[in-house]
Parts: sequence; structure tokens; C-alpha cells
Amino acid sequence: MQSNDARLLLHAAVPTFAVGVIAVAVSAVVAGATGAIGAVIGTVLVMLVMGAGLVVLQKTAKNLPQLFQMMGLLLYTTQILFVLVFLLAFKDTTLFDTKAFALTLLGATLVWIAAQTRGHMKAKILYVDPHSAESKKAETAGSPT
Repeated sequence: MQSNDARLLLHAAVPTFAVGVIAVAVSAVVAGATGAIGAVIGTVLVMLVMGAGLVVLQKTAKNLPQLFQMMGLLLYTTQILFVLVFLLAFKDTTLFDTKAFALTLLGATLVWIAAQTRGHMKAKILYVDPHSAESKKAETAGSPT
């Protein structure tokens, strides 16, 4: 993982974690221990799904740039389906408070997307590698003899 990829992951994960901590505290006060457990599970689910998606997307961009847009659409669809399967599997659970879980899941997802968008806008990522352009110019110039 390149340094700007790790930085982007960190810029998205830290605010999401902070929102998760706040959600756990609020859920613990409002719904008790089950609310806190629901908020923790919601935060962890968002961080795992969105973090894994970001890593997969960055590796795809590096190795197969022609598939980047299609992979992004497939990745977001897969993430939504994964969360849907999780929601269906735990829809009648008593392990955690489902309202606290759902609100935390929504809030953490929105914060992750906003932080990732901000990180992309602030990142100074070169679209063209200047070193490859210089080497190509030297190759096409021919020998000076």
C-alpha cells in the first residue's frame, strides 16, 4: 500500500472511529449495554466493510487501471449486499439493540464517505508519473551520435 493510500485510509478511519465512540456512549446511556453492543458492532462493520473496499479498490487501481470504474461499481454493490446479508441474519437478535446498531451503521457510513471524499479532494496525487515521461522522451530522442 502506497503512503497516500494508507493516509487516505487513516483519514477515513479516524473520524469514523470517533463517531463510533460517541455512538457507543450515547447508545449506552439511551439503551443500556445492548445499545452499546449494537453501536460497537455497527462501527466495526462499517470500518471493516468500507476499509476492505478501499484497500481492494486501491489495489485494483494500481494493478488493473482499465477495470477501476467497473470494480468500483461492483465493490459498492458487494458492500451493500454484505451489509444486507448481515442485517437479515441478525434482524430478530436479542444480542444487541437493533435501533442503536442501525443508527450507528448509518452515521458511521456517512462519516466514512464524507471523510474519504474530503481525503481524495485534499490529496495531491499525480495523474501522470513525471519520471516515466522523462525516460520515454530520452528513449524516443535517439542517440546523439
